[in-house]
Amino acid sequence: MSDARLTRYDRWMYTTMNRRVGARLYATEGRRRVLVGVHAVLTGAFVTAWFAAIADGSKAGVWAMAALLLPWCTATGAINAATRGLLELRRRALDERQRGERSEVLARAHRITTALLLATVVAVGGYGLGGGDLTALTLPVLLGALVTHWLMPMWVAGLRVRDEPAEE
Repeated sequence: MSDARLTRYDRWMYTTMNRRVGARLYATEGRRRVLVGVHAVLTGAFVTAWFAAIADGSKAGVWAMAALLLPWCTATGAINAATRGLLELRRRALDERQRGERSEVLARAHRITTALLLATVVAVGGYGLGGGDLTALTLPVLLGALVTHWLMPMWVAGLRVRDEPAEE
């Protein structure tokens, strides 16, 4: 990281992403796996609550979204902290190793998302060929694909982080 090219915002983001507050949440590989799993479950629950809120105007869905927002944001922040902002920092704030890691994470997330999209197309296509009504599936499937595409790089990065070396 060449400090001469960084803006004040870049330096602030770098400092924020490298704080070790809450490091116990992601200190080990097992904890990071649980954290990513919990984040995926919270994301699914949030999207489900959103559908409940818009499908029938359910206030329970709105309250569920409100209750899920803080834990989801906390899990998101912990994953970003575990990766030291790998996906959140601008390219100029990363060193060569981090740039390579970011490229690898994005490539792997792209491959996983492509496989999931293929499976979705096959499943929805099979459902449609079997006589099912595809109009009811359109919005949930598209939203699920969008959310997965958006969050997969963060999940992959969170699962790929290595443990910090033990202090002497």
